[in-house]
Amino acid sequence: MKHISILVPKGAILGSIEGPRQVLQQINNFCKMRGQEPMFNIQLVGIVKETPLSGGLFTAHCDLLLDAVTETDLIIIPAVDGEIKQALEINKDFIPWIAKQYKRGAEVASLCLGAFLLASTGLLDGRKAATHWLAANEFRAMFPDVDLLAEKVITDERGIYTSGGAYSYLNLVLYIIEKYAGRESAIMAAKVFAIEIDRNNQSAFMMFKGQKEHEDDQIRDAQEFIEKNYQEKITVDQLANMFALGRRNLERRFKKATSNTVVEYIQRVKIEAAKMSLETSRENVNEVMYKVGYTDTKAFRTTFKKITGLSPLEYRNKYNTMAAA
Repeated sequence: MKHISILVPKGAILGSIEGPRQVLQQINNFCKMRGQEPMFNIQLVGIVKETPLSGGLFTAHCDLLLDAVTETDLIIIPAVDGEIKQALEINKDFIPWIAKQYKRGAEVASLCLGAFLLASTGLLDGRKAATHWLAANEFRAMFPDVDLLAEKVITDERGIYTSGGAYSYLNLVLYIIEKYAGRESAIMAAKVFAIEIDRNNQSAFMMFKGQKEHEDDQIRDAQEFIEKNYQEKITVDQLANMFALGRRNLERRFKKATSNTVVEYIQRVKIEAAKMSLETSRENVNEVMYKVGYTDTKAFRTTFKKITGLSPLEYRNKYNTMAAA
C-alpha cells in the first residue's frame, strides 16, 4: 500500500486538497469493487490540526501533524492562496520536512502554485518545473535556478512532479495514478471525474505578459517599443542601433532581464495580438497575420502553433464565440 501525505498549508486552496483526495480515493473504491485491498493510505498532514483554507472560508481537519509522519511514499503540495511571500512565511515549517522526506525516499508533487513551496526547499534547483502561467514571472524572479516550463501541464524529474495552472493538477494526479496503479486505473478515474487524460500543454490558455519587474531601463524601453510597434517588422539590429547597444550586449541583457531572447519576445507579443484578434474579430487568419506584421504564412502558422499548441484556425474555432456559433 502506498502512503500518500496530502499537505494542508495554512490558506491553501480547498479544491487542490480535496480534488486529489477524491481521485485517489476512487482508486481505492475500484480496488474494493474487485475484492482487493486498497492501494492508497491517504492522509491529510498539517502544521496544526485545524487549518484555515481559502482565506478562512473553510477549515481542514488534519489526520496527522508533520512530526507524526516518519515515512511516506508521496507528498502532495496543494496550491497556496493570497500573497505568495506571506503564504511561504506562514508555512515555512513544511520546507525542511519536505526536503527531509525526499532524502528518505519519498516522491514529491506540487500542484499549481504549490510549486513555490516546493521550490523553497531547494529541491527544484537545476530541474524542470511547472506552475500557473500567471505566476511565471514571479516564480522566475524568486527561483532563478529552476528551469520553469510555463507551457507544461506536468513535469517529472527524479521523483519530483509539478503541475501547471489551476485544475491541471488533475492531470498530474492521473499521471501519478498511472505510474502507481497502471493505465487502466488512470483511464477509469479519468472517466469517473470527466478529466481529459494525457493533456500535457497549457500554452493555449496562456496570456503573454512581458517581465518588466527588473532594473534595466533600456531593456524596459525596448520592450515597450516592441509592444507598441508589433505591427512592424522589428529586427534585433534595429533595436541595437536604436538604443546604441552592441547586438550581443543587447541580447545578453534582454535575456537576463526578461527570460526571453529578443526574437522570442517579438514573436510572443505578435502572437498575443494575433490571439486577441482571432478571439474577438471576424477577420480571417491571413488578415490577422498581416495585421500583426507577418507576411510569410508558413512562418506565422509555425510560430503560432509553437507558442499556443494550436494552429491559428484551430485557435479561432475554439475561442472565437462568433465562429463557435
